[in-house]
Amino acid sequence: MITARELNRATLGRQLLLEREPLTVQDGVRRVVALQAQHPASPYIALWNRLTGFAAADLDAAFTARSVVKATLMRITLHAVHAEDYPAFRAAMQPTLYASRLGDRFAATGLSPADADELVPELLDFARRPRTSAQMQAWVEERLGAEKKDGAWWGLKAYAALHHAPTDAPWSFGLRPSFVAAPSGPVPVGRAVDPPALRTLILRYLAGFGPASVADVAQFSMVQRTSARAALLALGDAVEQLQGPDGGVLFDLPGAPRPPAETPAPPRLMAMWDSILLAYADRGRVIPPAYRPWVIRRNGDVLPTLLVDGHVAGVWRPVDAGIEATAFHPLTPATWDGLGAEAQSLKALLDDREAAVYSRYNHWWAKLPEAEVRVL
Repeated sequence: MITARELNRATLGRQLLLEREPLTVQDGVRRVVALQAQHPASPYIALWNRLTGFAAADLDAAFTARSVVKATLMRITLHAVHAEDYPAFRAAMQPTLYASRLGDRFAATGLSPADADELVPELLDFARRPRTSAQMQAWVEERLGAEKKDGAWWGLKAYAALHHAPTDAPWSFGLRPSFVAAPSGPVPVGRAVDPPALRTLILRYLAGFGPASVADVAQFSMVQRTSARAALLALGDAVEQLQGPDGGVLFDLPGAPRPPAETPAPPRLMAMWDSILLAYADRGRVIPPAYRPWVIRRNGDVLPTLLVDGHVAGVWRPVDAGIEATAFHPLTPATWDGLGAEAQSLKALLDDREAAVYSRYNHWWAKLPEAEVRVL
C-alpha cells in the first residue's frame, strides 16, 4: 500500500519539484511530459521551478527550432511538449478531438466529420509556413463562406494537427496566435482509438505523474475511462499495480522512483495552470480540498499557487514592490524565508520579460478569503 503523502512525494519527484535538476529545456520538458501553455508565460515559469540555471532564452530557442512545440492536446487545452512526443500524443487524442471539435458547434454550420477530413489536408498544406489566425480564417471563409467560417474554424483549429508558431515577445507567443502545420505524417481520421499511441501516452504519463488510477489517466488525457482501463490492462508486465490510500488500484512503472514520505519538499511559486494541479482526478494529491475552490475557479482559471511542503498553501501575484504572497494558513518563518528566496529569483525572470504577468486575473483576489498577505 502507498500512502497519500508518498503519492505526493512521487509526484513532486517526477515533476522535478523536490530538487531542481541541471537538464536542457528539451530534456526537462520530456521528463515532466507536458507543460500547460494556456498562458504564454506559464511554460517558462514551470521550467524555472524545475531546472537549475533556467534561461528563458533557451525555451525561446526551443520553440523557434520546434524541438518543443505548443499545440492543443490533453484535455483539449494548449500544452508544450517535446517534438518527438507530439505525434503519439496527438494520435492518442484523436477520438477526443473528433468528438469535441467536430460535434455540435461544427455540425451547426452544416458540416460533417467527412467534410473535416476532406478540408484538413488542404488546411495543413496552406499552413506549411506560419499563418496568422486571420489568414487561417480567411482561408476557411474562402472555401466555406462567411456564414460557416466561425464554427468551422473553431473546430478545425483544434482538430487539425497544427502547432502554434512563435509570434512575439515577451514569451514567444502572444495573445493572437499564429499556426503552422505539424511535420508531415499520416493525418489522423475517424474516432477509433489508436492503441499504440494511447499506450505511449499512458506510459509517458505514469513516468511523469505516477502512480495513478484509471480515473487519473482519463482526467489527464480526457480519454474515456473504458479506453484508459483497457490500455492499462493491455500493458501487462510493463506496469505494476499498487493499493492506493483509499484501497483503490493504482498503476505505475516497475522500479519508478517513489521517495519516502518524509522527503523534504522546498517551497515553490507555481505557474498558472501548472500540470500538477490538473493531472489527477483526485486533486487532493496536491491541493487540500478546502482550498480547491479558491485556486481553481468555476470558469477554469487556475491561479498561480504557493506550494509548501508539497501542497498548495496559497496564491501569489506580482505587485510593484515584489511578489505578493497570500497564505491560506499560518506558515513558519523558515517557510516565508524560502518563499522570499524563490520570489527574488522569480522577480528577476519576470522583470526581464513581463513584470506584471497574469495581471488580467487580479480580479480573483477580491474573492479570496481573509488570509495572511506578505510582499516578498
